Amino acid sequence: MNTKLELAFFVLGGIAIIMGAIWMIVTERRLKRFFLGKKAKDLEDTITILENNITELKKAKNNIEKDITTINAKLKKSIRGLETIRFNPFPDQGSNQSFAVGILNEDGDGVVFSSLYSRERMSIFAKPIKNNKSEYELSAEEKEALKKAEVK
Repeated sequence: MNTKLELAFFVLGGIAIIMGAIWMIVTERRLKRFFLGKKAKDLEDTITILENNITELKKAKNNIEKDITTINAKLKKSIRGLETIRFNPFPDQGSNQSFAVGILNEDGDGVVFSSLYSRERMSIFAKPIKNNKSEYELSAEEKEALKKAEVK
């Protein structure tokens, strides 16, 4: 009985050795293919260059994020809404020669310009706007121009 057991262990050991040898040969071939024409120094240089590139990309990403923040802040202050309303304040004379122009940024700050035209004269008004409101009384046309100029 001992002989059969010894034979089984011997066969299994031989199979394990053969499989280990095959695995080593396959791995060595893969490594040779991977390192084909390369020296260890070349690979080190390549890895160093890649690390430097990654560092530069991170710096560039941080700079771009700062630039985007600055651009967004400037964009909020730029003109985002613009509307013109033409009207006739004096129904008995003329046509729609008068106008109101609303100009607003994203925060609702800006100005409303209006002009009243009659045969005798023309008057122009400018009223500052903060948070979509003016400290001066607004005409219906000025209110309409501002409402249409609001950034949605």
